[in-house]
Amino acid sequence: MLTPMILGQVTQQQAIHAEVVSVSDGDTLTIRNTRGQNIVIKLGCIDAPERNQPGGKESAQRLSTLLPKGVTVIFKPFGDKDQYGRTLGFVGRGAQFINLELVQKGQAWFYEKENSRCQGFAPAFREVQATAQKQRLGVWSQANPCTPWDYRSNKCRAIRTPPPKKRTSNGNPRYSDVSIPPARLDWD
Repeated sequence: MLTPMILGQVTQQQAIHAEVVSVSDGDTLTIRNTRGQNIVIKLGCIDAPERNQPGGKESAQRLSTLLPKGVTVIFKPFGDKDQYGRTLGFVGRGAQFINLELVQKGQAWFYEKENSRCQGFAPAFREVQATAQKQRLGVWSQANPCTPWDYRSNKCRAIRTPPPKKRTSNGNPRYSDVSIPPARLDWD
């Protein structure tokens, strides 16, 4: 399996040992380093559904299950922050490479936009995403999964089931299946 090999490469330099404080959503958590400082982390190279997006609650729950409060993790920052002030990087727990595992389980997408930051791991992310998609795991079980970046830009089209057609009496659309016959005017 790719995970132990990749995690070993990720944690060799600039690793921060920390404790999980909380999980905010499917790709964001807060850790506390050994100096007692809290750091808000955005898992790099991936993008998980927003909480109010289909699959968002499940993705956040999966991350909470993988990284419950108080567990020790290894964090390797990319050295920069995103537009929300979150520190980007990789997170590992034991032999688990959390960023990759979320994509592998269908709980997040590989974020191609961050490909340059992914330190050569893009092929592994693409491979596990393709497998999750084929197996219809997580977000891939949806009829029309929408990427989080498209969701945030309101570019997703919801698949709507058309409302059932009202049945009509005598082929006249103005009359429903009500048993009241149409009124007749008697001129006599």
